[in-house]
Amino acid sequence: MEQVLTIVCKLQPSAKQASQIDALLQAFSDGCDYANQTVKAGVTSKTTIQAQVYQDLREKFQLSANQAVRVCARVGANRKTAKQKSKPVKVFKPTSADYDARIFSFREKDWTVSLTLINCREHIKIDAGNYQRGKLKGHKPTSAQLCKHRDGQYYIHIQLKDEAPEQLLAKNALGVDFGRRDIAVTSDGERWDGKPIQNVRDKFSKVRASLQAKVSKGTRTTRRRVRNILKRLSGREQRYQTWLNHTISKRVIETAKSQSAIVAIENLTGIRDRTNQQPRNKTERRRSNSWAFCQLRAFLEYKGIKEGVEVVAVNPAYTSQTCHVCNHIGLRSEKRFKCGNCGWHGDADVNGAINISKLGAVFVSLPGGSVFACSLQNEQRLGLLKAPSL
Repeated sequence: MEQVLTIVCKLQPSAKQASQIDALLQAFSDGCDYANQTVKAGVTSKTTIQAQVYQDLREKFQLSANQAVRVCARVGANRKTAKQKSKPVKVFKPTSADYDARIFSFREKDWTVSLTLINCREHIKIDAGNYQRGKLKGHKPTSAQLCKHRDGQYYIHIQLKDEAPEQLLAKNALGVDFGRRDIAVTSDGERWDGKPIQNVRDKFSKVRASLQAKVSKGTRTTRRRVRNILKRLSGREQRYQTWLNHTISKRVIETAKSQSAIVAIENLTGIRDRTNQQPRNKTERRRSNSWAFCQLRAFLEYKGIKEGVEVVAVNPAYTSQTCHVCNHIGLRSEKRFKCGNCGWHGDADVNGAINISKLGAVFVSLPGGSVFACSLQNEQRLGLLKAPSL
């Protein structure tokens, strides 16, 4: 199995090279907009798009042959994604451009990248730290993405392709329950409290609101100072969340590897759309929409591939309401769970994580897992088993 790892390196272009990069990014986005507007909306094939607009892209936007091909591929990929979400592709922003082996190369001897821009080829120095140098050393990447981040700096996202190790022979499953109060709880009882990240989000939200209020009433000097402060604070909350999810995912994968287990997680796709339809105050809506469960899942998946640990997503329906002992519906109140059938009571998140591990155990053909799966299938056909009222 092949794994793709993206290494982000900051570029150090000269003033002339920076203007050339801006010109390339603008031409790339204009080319994407032109192809998207010219080709019939239902067409998602890169080859079909290329057959219709390739020559125009070369002539109108001064793109090289491979840059024009990358434009067609970008439009086709975005259309496929938009089609899955039942949304149209509106506009492309000049923030990134795709590169392949013919228009990009990495040189380890002087730590530079060679990029084809508009009517020229430039060697640009990269600012690589120890992590990036360790990953790139001895590799010859063939694809990358040139990006301009919100801070106005230029970065190159280099894609490394490696053969992932064979998956370990699993003996059981480690269930992980996602949540806002506790970011993650495993079926072993290990948990990561969500209060610190909530406090960080609330603090930065108040700071931003306070500064933005000063902008509307302050003098020109005040507005300039506020902009500088907001620029300095930009990204801190996101970086803390990323660090936290990296820490959690690394620990979960290490635990699963030591136990020769697969990792079973909840498939929470679409949960944000469903929860946003419920009446909530502004604070709760902000906290819910800043919940980075998708990032945590992505980190678990790529770290799992790297370590040979399989990560599976199971249906989360009723996992937090079902008793893991007798498979009957119980009563959940805040953090506590109590089953009226067998009398078990305890932490609701641990109970949900155990149920998730049982569903995940189906993938390794464990007897306990298959029994639980069959029980759930029967309950979905005949109606869930109801426990006596508490």
